[in-house]
Parts: sequence; C-alpha cells; structure tokens
Amino acid sequence: MTRHQKRLSAPTSWPVERKTEVFTVKAGAGPHGESGVPLLVLLRDVLGYVESAKEANYALSHNYVFVNGKPVSDPRIPIGMFDILAFTEREEYYRVFPDEGGRLALTPIDADAADSKLGKITGKTQVPGGETQLALHDGMTLLVEEAGEYATGDSIVVGNEDREVVAHFPYQEGALVTAVDGQHAGEIGTIEEITVTPGSGPNTVRVETDDGGFETISAYVVVIDEKFTGGEA
Repeated sequence: MTRHQKRLSAPTSWPVERKTEVFTVKAGAGPHGESGVPLLVLLRDVLGYVESAKEANYALSHNYVFVNGKPVSDPRIPIGMFDILAFTEREEYYRVFPDEGGRLALTPIDADAADSKLGKITGKTQVPGGETQLALHDGMTLLVEEAGEYATGDSIVVGNEDREVVAHFPYQEGALVTAVDGQHAGEIGTIEEITVTPGSGPNTVRVETDDGGFETISAYVVVIDEKFTGGEA
C-alpha cells in the first residue's frame, strides 16, 4: 500500500499547499478517519520544526512530541480536531482547532490546558453492568455512571491521564459552538434555535454570530467554551 497522498486530492481540512508539489505523506491508521492529518504534515509543513521524515523520526524517537498527553513514535499518526499537541522541551502546547474555511490549524494554549481534551458525544449506549458508554467524535469511548447528565451532541472535556470528565457543555440553545464542517466551518457563535426534522432528514441549528448568523445541520457544530477559541494563549 502506498505511503503517499496526492496533495490535490487530500481532504480539504488538511493544512497543505495544493500546487507546490504532487505528493504528501498519507495518514496511517488511527482516530479521526480520513480527515486526520499526518503528524509529519504539522511538524514539517505547518510548524517548520523538521525538514524531512528522517528528522521527524529522530524527534519522535526521543519523546519530544506528545499527542493528548502521550509520546508518539509514528510520524503518520492522524491528528484531528481538538487534539492536543505538546512539545515539552520547547514548552509549547497547541490545540488543533478549525479555522475559517475548515482547515485544521494550531491554536497556542498554556500547559494547564494541555492536560485535557474536548470531545463531542456522538453516541450513548448502555453496557453490561449498568454503566453507560459514551462515544466521542474521534472514536474514543468512555464509561460514565451519571448517564442522565449526558446527551448526544453535548461536549465534554476529558483528562488525558485519568480519562475523567472535567467539564461538560450541553448542546442547547444559548450554547457557544463552532462549525467544523460545511461552508461555515470555523465560524463561532451561540445557538439561537435547534430544529428537529421529522423523518430521516438531518436536524438543523441556527447560530447567531457577531456578523449576523447562519444555519447548518446539527452534526456540523460542536459545543465549546470561550477558552477554546484561543483567548487563553
């Protein structure tokens, strides 16, 4: 199987130049599906910390790079929305956050904020033993006891080390959200109205912004807290 990806056909969320070269590295197996950006792309093309895959492999072999609190060794590991990228030697920390246009960008954060990660609840099921399992947007699953507190569409902040829920943001009118897909990707505002569509059609949401507002499908928005917009850096 090829380890290369044509730049022109790379997902629109990837922060790569399309016409400078023909190929870029292909993402390996991992979370975020096809939208995950290979770590090498961020290290080389976005941050400029390495010039080649060889240099990236050297840095990763010395545990210089952490993703969501854990050292990583594969330069092709997919990095996606709300992941935390840490360079402890440099004392630099970033959250992957969609910019306007939907491309994934790195938002500087402080060290304390790098200890946990935001996740959108995409599924909720009961498992044997009476506990409830939450499925998050990046494939992570989490067992919780107070099942009634959480609903699909809510967002939670999970500690990287203990996987405990440290914050919960309900999906409801008045909540602060960011669009992560569609033509309004990267825009931030508050939910003005949620419309449940009868039948199989997608539910929609009306978001109020400083410039007016927009309407999109509910699956395209994620509830966030003000600190996730980058104001903490």
